[in-house]
Amino acid sequence: MSHTLTLQEFYSEYLPKDSASQCVLSPKMGHFNVFKRGGMFCKRFTQIHRTDFYKIALVIGTGLLHTEEKVVEVKGKALIFYNPAVPHLWESLSEKQEGYFCLFNDHFIAPSMTDNNFRNSPLFNTNLDAVYHLTKEQADDLSIIFKKMMEEVETDYVNKYDILHHYLHILLHQAHKMQPVNSASDRYTNASSRICSLFIELLERQFPVDSTEQSLKLKTPHDFADRLSVHVNHLNRAVKDVTGKSTSEIISARIANEASALLRHTDNTVAEIAYSLGFEHPSNFNIFFKKQTRKTPKMIRTAL
Repeated sequence: MSHTLTLQEFYSEYLPKDSASQCVLSPKMGHFNVFKRGGMFCKRFTQIHRTDFYKIALVIGTGLLHTEEKVVEVKGKALIFYNPAVPHLWESLSEKQEGYFCLFNDHFIAPSMTDNNFRNSPLFNTNLDAVYHLTKEQADDLSIIFKKMMEEVETDYVNKYDILHHYLHILLHQAHKMQPVNSASDRYTNASSRICSLFIELLERQFPVDSTEQSLKLKTPHDFADRLSVHVNHLNRAVKDVTGKSTSEIISARIANEASALLRHTDNTVAEIAYSLGFEHPSNFNIFFKKQTRKTPKMIRTAL
């Protein structure tokens, strides 16, 4: 079974040993880096995996983006956003793979977590498209941004991370501009949309679950309403208006999705998974999981 790919593992896997020092996880700044695609960075994976870092890639080439829910084909040029909570793999189909990618962790973007540009982006909102197909002109414009990021990373300028934050904002704005007019990103202009956005952010920040020693803190609509300082009925109306689904439905679906990922990609016992997802008794977890997926946890495990 696969596991969560960490930043340290990424650097050990893809960079020469004498370059391992590049993976500096600063307690003050977090981590950010940018690379050209191609060569060893685009070797084919065999297993879907999650990461403990975010990634944005400008892909020039042909390949398939695999997630547990679907496969997206890329022919030519695309901007791809990788959410750490979504298991994925990139399968290169053409020998020539070009472009760029940047990667960064939670700590690096912490100052921007309250910014709508970040919250309403594919990096956090799994309801938005992760792949944006590009024209040659769009790809050329984005290449300039990635090149500037590469140049900035190499400087000794004391405020270079502020500049890199700005470049990230530009990439996210490009994604917003390419979303359809009626997409979810265009509905964040009223109070309901803002509350729904904050709810989705709180929900997603609990995942992926990497420890069996701690249980989810936010599990019910009331938990989220208390954290957001709104009445639970107000939260339910806002979420229903924006998504067409109830707050409970979205929470349950997300927990079930995480449960499936943990069953497939970890060796944790069912009891450990149940506890980490907020269930005191495995029997309650089994009932919940079967109701959500029409399968038992054992059926998921035996199918591997």
